[in-house]
Amino acid sequence: MTKDILLTTLNSSYPHSSFGLRYLMANLGELKDRAHIMEFTIQRDPRDVAEVLLRQNAKIIGLGVYIWNAQESLELVSLIKKISPETVVVLGGPEVSHETETQNICQIADFTIKGEGDFLFYEFCHNYLEKGLLPSSKYITGALPDIKLIQTPYGFYNDEDIQNRVIYVEASRGCPFRCEYCLSSLDKAVRAFDTASLLVEIEKLLERGARQFKFIDRTFNLSPTTCTQILQFFLDRIHLGLFLHFEMVPDRLPTEIRELIKKFPAGALQFEIGIQTWNPEVARLVSRRNDYEKVKDNFRFLAAETGVHTHADLIAGLPGEDLESFARGFDTLAELGPDEIQVGILKRLKGAPIARHDKEWEMVYATHPPYQVLRTKTMNFMTLQKMNRFAKFWDLYANSGTFKKLIATFKQRSQLREDQSFFWEFFAFNEFLSIRHAQSFGIAQLSLFESAYLYLKDELQWPQDQAKALILEDYAAAGKIDVPKFLREFPQKRDSTDEDSRKEKSNLPKRQQKHLSGNPETVS
Repeated sequence: MTKDILLTTLNSSYPHSSFGLRYLMANLGELKDRAHIMEFTIQRDPRDVAEVLLRQNAKIIGLGVYIWNAQESLELVSLIKKISPETVVVLGGPEVSHETETQNICQIADFTIKGEGDFLFYEFCHNYLEKGLLPSSKYITGALPDIKLIQTPYGFYNDEDIQNRVIYVEASRGCPFRCEYCLSSLDKAVRAFDTASLLVEIEKLLERGARQFKFIDRTFNLSPTTCTQILQFFLDRIHLGLFLHFEMVPDRLPTEIRELIKKFPAGALQFEIGIQTWNPEVARLVSRRNDYEKVKDNFRFLAAETGVHTHADLIAGLPGEDLESFARGFDTLAELGPDEIQVGILKRLKGAPIARHDKEWEMVYATHPPYQVLRTKTMNFMTLQKMNRFAKFWDLYANSGTFKKLIATFKQRSQLREDQSFFWEFFAFNEFLSIRHAQSFGIAQLSLFESAYLYLKDELQWPQDQAKALILEDYAAAGKIDVPKFLREFPQKRDSTDEDSRKEKSNLPKRQQKHLSGNPETVS
């Protein structure tokens, strides 16, 4: 059936669902029956997407634009407006909410809604479809919506979403901090949804079979009262086999939250903890506030007394940070034992205040998404290229959980040496990998194993049998059946209890299973 309004976007991959589109749908009032959501991925040819969308003969196409789909969205909008100029295209999303007038995609599209569009999109559609009226300006702005009046979107997750996609949830919007690399720094206050009403909606999702929830709140533990209320709700239902992701303020973990999270089974909770830098002067430059002693204490607590899977973030390329400073911060963080360290390269998000440092710190960024920094006063282009590869190889080897023995060996070597820390141990491995692999993505897992073996044998001068034995230990723990040629002198080790262990944790994402299990699953 033809709909007048199409809500669409290009997700980064199929498992992701568009939270924003569902909010727009939920707040369309009497127009909901005249609207339809259609999601695609950035891997889909824009011409094919345009064909599918235009076949619907909609009067309005609302497109969500983000940093990960900006280029593909530009091509899609260009095609739609060339093929069907009468179709009204309305853009929204963080990528087009700032520096709007300078963007090609905004000039090509008919209209762009800047900021939160829950009510603004409804007003646009109502005026056009019911009154034949269009705004006088291409760029539509308005006051922040009253959060108490926003209709929540959770009923617009369908059964396919619940079975196969990430279910996003939010208890609040906004952030009280002013970190200059983040768009949340532009928010003036935190606005909270009614917790009781939110939990009613989550209960409905649980009844429909949802078992994994990702809260997108920038500071989930900002209010201990709300945080503990939500955690207790899930703890009371933990027998369902839940996996919950929260983004936490690093230095805020009061006793009431600690006591609750200790009760969750291992792997059920994942905390994303943004450290970004351990250099106090750099943190001051970008308005990042951390009580580092409290942060250390919280990490030690999480590692020693809970089963929380910790995912910590660091950013390379911040103004004033050089490679040696970053290395010291990395080593400090690694010593605290997070399950994953996500090394990111600084991006200049449109509208983010980080731009004020461009002149003083000679910050040069890529013109196209994701707008990564190319060089700074303290990190040149070659260094940042090395850090790009470091980030990807660290993710493949350390964060994946597949190479536990290898990573532990690097750490042990650094502890026995005064001249080379853990960061520099892996950095040397990164340099070897950079020569051996022309690119740091799309590498077969077998090649990763072989490269690690060759590094131990040829670069570190390990005896061949010792190098093979170590790699075989990780290889066997990955659940592999076939032993490759370079490891065939050794019998494969398997644990018959592993399959039962994995079944018990079947509701956890694969990466979390791998960190929990001594015999992790293979990841393709």
